[in-house]
Amino acid sequence: AHGEILTENLPKVRHTARLGRPAANQSEEGTIGKTVLITGANRGLGLQFAKQYADDGWRVHAACRTPDAAGALNEAAAGGAMTLHRLDICDGDQVGALAAALAGEAIDVLLNNAGVIGDRSAFGATDYTVWEATLRTNTLAPMRMAEAFADHVVASARKQMVFVSSRMGSIGDNGEGGSYVYRSSKAALNAVIKSLSIDLAVRGVTAVAFHPGWVSTDMGGASAPIGPAESVGGMRRVIERLTPADNGRFINYDGSEIPW
Repeated sequence: AHGEILTENLPKVRHTARLGRPAANQSEEGTIGKTVLITGANRGLGLQFAKQYADDGWRVHAACRTPDAAGALNEAAAGGAMTLHRLDICDGDQVGALAAALAGEAIDVLLNNAGVIGDRSAFGATDYTVWEATLRTNTLAPMRMAEAFADHVVASARKQMVFVSSRMGSIGDNGEGGSYVYRSSKAALNAVIKSLSIDLAVRGVTAVAFHPGWVSTDMGGASAPIGPAESVGGMRRVIERLTPADNGRFINYDGSEIPW
């Protein structure tokens, strides 16, 4: 709901991030812990990102709309250093309030993962209301997160913004047509990422788009050939090796290039 308190300290979660003060990880990278903020962390790729980063000793800020109902995320948080946040990325007030709550916290990797598939209808049966909602989630919300948390990222050692996009957002790779809603939302996201990679380069930020592969999540379906652990593991290996020279790239989960 609009205007509700965002940050929830849920039962069984061990909190390591201290809010309202300069983060310890502003010093040399690797000396003290690194921090990641993940949207859509309650399931699928987001949940896998949260688990893997926590297991590797990162501070994890895991955000989703209803953390109290995210059983798997709460289970993962009980076993590691993770803070859960209630966040609707389409609500500007909530995004702004979370950014304020994390003032002084350096975020090494802002991981914009949350997204929706939208309307799958073929030409002639488009649901324009769903299309608008899909654009708000897949395109506007990641930009809102980037604007709200830019200072947090710049204050970190790694200074990385990572966006989970899709090969279906590639114009050069579109040889099948269809999927107007999802394709357009991700193509627009790619344009956003490319522009902000240029605008934020002067502040040292590296911004990249990822294709996670066809993954067996609620969105990808059970027949998808890649599991969440494999996809996220691949993306994390690439993220770990990112340098400013990679700024503005569109990358497959295995590190290969995706055409815009």
